[in-house]
Amino acid sequence: MTREAAISKATAYHDDGRLIDDLRRRVAIRSESQVPSSRAHLYEYLEREIAPALLQMGFHTERFENPVEGGGPFLVAERIEDPALPTMLTYGHGDVIRGLEEQWRSGLGPWTLIEEGERYYGRGVADNKAQHSINMAALGSVLDTRGRLGFNVKVLMETSEELGSPGLRAFCERERERLRADVFIASDGPRLNARRPTLFLGSRGALNVTLRAHFRDGGNHSGNWGGLLANPGTVLAHAIACIVSRSGEVLARELVPPPIPDSVRAALADCPVEPIEGEPSIDDWWGEPGFTRAEKVFGWNTFEVLAFRTGNPDNPVNAIPGEAVAYCQIRFVAGTDASALVPALRRHLDGNGFGTIEVELSRQSLMAATRLDPNNPWVRWAAESIERTTGVKPAILPNLGGSLPNECFAEVLGLPTLWVPHSYAGCSQHAPDEHVLAPILREGMQMMAGLFWDMGEADLPRSRGGAGAC
Repeated sequence: MTREAAISKATAYHDDGRLIDDLRRRVAIRSESQVPSSRAHLYEYLEREIAPALLQMGFHTERFENPVEGGGPFLVAERIEDPALPTMLTYGHGDVIRGLEEQWRSGLGPWTLIEEGERYYGRGVADNKAQHSINMAALGSVLDTRGRLGFNVKVLMETSEELGSPGLRAFCERERERLRADVFIASDGPRLNARRPTLFLGSRGALNVTLRAHFRDGGNHSGNWGGLLANPGTVLAHAIACIVSRSGEVLARELVPPPIPDSVRAALADCPVEPIEGEPSIDDWWGEPGFTRAEKVFGWNTFEVLAFRTGNPDNPVNAIPGEAVAYCQIRFVAGTDASALVPALRRHLDGNGFGTIEVELSRQSLMAATRLDPNNPWVRWAAESIERTTGVKPAILPNLGGSLPNECFAEVLGLPTLWVPHSYAGCSQHAPDEHVLAPILREGMQMMAGLFWDMGEADLPRSRGGAGAC
């Protein structure tokens, strides 16, 4: 009954194919939250896959409807060994992005797990089915080895994350007592790079906005009206150029955050961003001048143009269009007042002579920014455990560059939040040919078994709703 034995059991769970068998079944369930006709599969995933696996480990499970209309169901499970022991809350999402069947490479498809070398392809393998499957299996390995966990576990599984997690905050507010814990540990998103274990402590927020230049209905012949009618595409392009420079610097300075805290800057100094083969090369001339790569993506705010449309791009005609639309996104870090972003953007456009540009939210909801202080004792404990298992000092990111509903756990439930990702940036998440890497799956099983073993032995900090942030 040793730590090494638990890690050995977890390794065997990967090596003998049981983890892949779990993934094969789970990938086959078309749990697309963005597709109304797939709604029944959201319930199927919870009831056929997650609940039975947790019941087998002695968890009590209960399904809840989403308090927001259109949101998918939740599953809450708990295994309470002793109320006096530390309690961990963990999380996963069973829904996936649209399958996009017709766009996958020949021989691949979203609903069948396909192995090619060290890659396993299928929709949801990276986001998020492999990630929570690893954590569940690692809990099982510790339980089988020790006969008990040595701590209490609560599980929250949602099925609407790919819709922006509607209802999750309201559910956490309503069920605050049911979900009370000492720490939050879960897995989503990518590692800093495929070779280095990573621990991230929050996420950047995301606010989607639409910029619209509507000058008139319909188009007008460019020969008859060119030079007389303002072109909304040209005007909108110049409006965007006053928000962000040609080299990616945010010119609308009310959109940028306060200076990067020293503890965050120190943590990011140990997190060099180096793409591996198959990932895009970095444009070092792009972004906030004077910042490191890590500071640009993990420590700062960005303004991105996601799509731009004017006229008819698929069948252009010789006419001045009446309207142009740009779909944009502001990614922002903790310390940014999200409620002030749209008013600030409005002021900036007005101040630069673009009062005709309409600004509106693309979505009514946003994902807030969160960040746990890298010096928090839970962070030191988790980093030491991961290094003990892998022999590699993990990258500690104060926050992920992307966005997760972490505010529900950090702010509503008041928990220190630790994320241990089991994917990498080149996994084609949300795109065709989504995949995971076998070496990361295997190491993920080992890391989580070691982490959960240590949780059952250590004299851990107790928070019960308190967490430090920076």
